[in-house]
Amino acid sequence: MRFDTLEQWLRWQEGLHPNRIELGLDRIRPVSDRLGVLSPSRPVITVGGTNGKGSTVAMLDAIYRANGYRVGRYTSPHLLRYNERVCIDGIDASDRQLCEAFERVDDARAGVPLTFFEFGTLAALDLFARADLDLVILEVGLGGRLDAVNLVDADVAAVSGVARDHTAWLGEDLDSIASEKAGIFRSCRPALIGQRAAPAALRARAEALGAEVLQLGREYDWGDTAEGWEWQPRGRAAIALPPPTLRGTFQFDNAALACTAVDCLVQRLPVSIEGLRRGLQRIRLSGRFQILPGSPQWILDVAHNPQAAESLAANLRANAHARAGRLLAVFGALSDKEVGAVVRPLLPLVHSWYLTQPEDSRAMPVDDLAVLLGGCEPMRVSCAEAQVELAMSQASSAAMAEDCILVFGSFTIVEAALRRYAMLMPAPV
Repeated sequence: MRFDTLEQWLRWQEGLHPNRIELGLDRIRPVSDRLGVLSPSRPVITVGGTNGKGSTVAMLDAIYRANGYRVGRYTSPHLLRYNERVCIDGIDASDRQLCEAFERVDDARAGVPLTFFEFGTLAALDLFARADLDLVILEVGLGGRLDAVNLVDADVAAVSGVARDHTAWLGEDLDSIASEKAGIFRSCRPALIGQRAAPAALRARAEALGAEVLQLGREYDWGDTAEGWEWQPRGRAAIALPPPTLRGTFQFDNAALACTAVDCLVQRLPVSIEGLRRGLQRIRLSGRFQILPGSPQWILDVAHNPQAAESLAANLRANAHARAGRLLAVFGALSDKEVGAVVRPLLPLVHSWYLTQPEDSRAMPVDDLAVLLGGCEPMRVSCAEAQVELAMSQASSAAMAEDCILVFGSFTIVEAALRRYAMLMPAPV
């Protein structure tokens, strides 16, 4: 074996390809053919979208496992451990499993310089091919058409929604971004759209392919009820369901999308209405408006684009009754983000800002961030600190018991907050 530890493998993979992101399937396809992982014997659901794809994947995983199915789940990025990316029947892949899969990928690549994401995607597909699974759920990394996950012809493909993000790779306008995300759709197979006002190119692309298009607000829908909500599947009576455990009105869009995906495979993988209910009440996903107990209250959210920030602001307004004090925000971003548009929805809500810099090679330097946001009103910058831990410490020192500290802007910043919280928790007696 080339390396003995997972850390060694990951460090080596980061430098294997000269570019961190290199979209395209031409290099990776021959490697996948040699691995023999592109014809899975069990159904595959692929989920893409600018925002909401991680939540939708978590919902699908919870629903199917609540009904007794063994599920392979591939997601990215991770929060605390790389192992989170590959989950089999609710259990993260072990270091040994990943190292062995990496060795098989390394043997099959025959010198092809794979990117970090491509290497990990092939390892996940390899592990799923060797596991006794009923279903595989794949989350698109970036875009869709040229993403490594799109090597697999999904039985059901879902796009949770389209908004501006990753414009350097996907295009500046929404129709260009939508066309890239629509690349996961396949002819004569269900193509799900979880956005009422999706860019026209998304549906047009699906229809041009001859896919079976199901869009929120058209072929399926959801609505409020006194007890919770109801999902309206295509051509059938509405089904009353409990709210998903993830917070936010937008999560009902994701829940309806997940239920519709389940419905598309119901002949192959039957799921009862009671099973839908159990699954929606068992969803666990860190970093999505995650509220940590204590005083002051901490809220963690991986929101890093304008649409996600608008949803975060809506959640904060809905949660305002839970706190009596000020809202202090710890924020940092990657260099390719539209930071002005990201902070704008939060400006009326945040009392003071603690700017910082994610631990990522693509991070925007905190001094540059402060300059870019210098003209935003009303913005009170209390701290511009490159180290995330120091920025959080300053916010914590300034906060009173009735205040709330919001940490958002990137996965790595939320990761730092989760690690800090774990260290401060009292040890079990």
